[in-house]
Amino acid sequence: MIRIHVLEGTALVWSAEEAREIRERFRLVGTLVGALARKPRQNAHLGLPLQLLPEEARLLAELGAAVLVRGTETQPPAEGEEPTQASEVEAYRRELEESYQEQQRLAGAEREALLARLAERIAQGRARRREQRGETPDTVEDSGLLDSPFVLPHDAMMVQLPTARRCLGQVERVDWTSPSPDWPHPGRPAHEARYRVFRELWGRGYYLSGGSKFGGDFLVYPGDPLRFHAHYIALCCPQGDPLPLRTLVAAARLGTGVKKTLLLCSPDAGGTLAFTSLQWSGLQ
Repeated sequence: MIRIHVLEGTALVWSAEEAREIRERFRLVGTLVGALARKPRQNAHLGLPLQLLPEEARLLAELGAAVLVRGTETQPPAEGEEPTQASEVEAYRRELEESYQEQQRLAGAEREALLARLAERIAQGRARRREQRGETPDTVEDSGLLDSPFVLPHDAMMVQLPTARRCLGQVERVDWTSPSPDWPHPGRPAHEARYRVFRELWGRGYYLSGGSKFGGDFLVYPGDPLRFHAHYIALCCPQGDPLPLRTLVAAARLGTGVKKTLLLCSPDAGGTLAFTSLQWSGLQ
């Protein structure tokens, strides 16, 4: 079961395996919003967690493939009992120390193997230096750092930064069918209209992503967005809601400007959906 962590209406997936399952099995793409561990100061390439649209998270929950969870406050420890968070931190520190000792052992073994492979060249170099200084072959030469004990600096230690992060404390399930501070979307007219459109287009085999950068609600792709450009900009317009003419013209011109078709999606109270496609043709 996929676990979707929610906080103030935001849905996040921290597991790489679950993020892959969401894309490959359910055709939901989401958006990677996390910084890469080795390149944290750039935003051109991002990693986990995967942020899902509210409609994507609701669809997974409705299909029974995912549960929505939230982190709970750390409970105060009983008398004589170590706090849960403190024990988690201590366990993490022990893991770091064990990892350091293992890395130092491996680095020391690799250093010894390297010196063994270079032993002949080192001996030849020492002989040339003794010859240049006029020393006898039996002169003892200080080998310096080569024979000193190897110590791996802590700053050189490799530290794994988990993406499916260790959870300090417990989690509890969130009811996705009723509004709450962590999941306020159910019952909102805009969300209900968007979800009906999202579910219908997804059910027809399309891929969908957020469409705010093109002025719509969703971008609609004929296949995986890694292979195809979006064909439609979906704009949800419930029947009966006003749609100013200038907004309509601007949206249609923007869609044509980025080589996409504006798709007006109008759900009504009866459960039906009407789709109208518009393209700006300019002056004739």
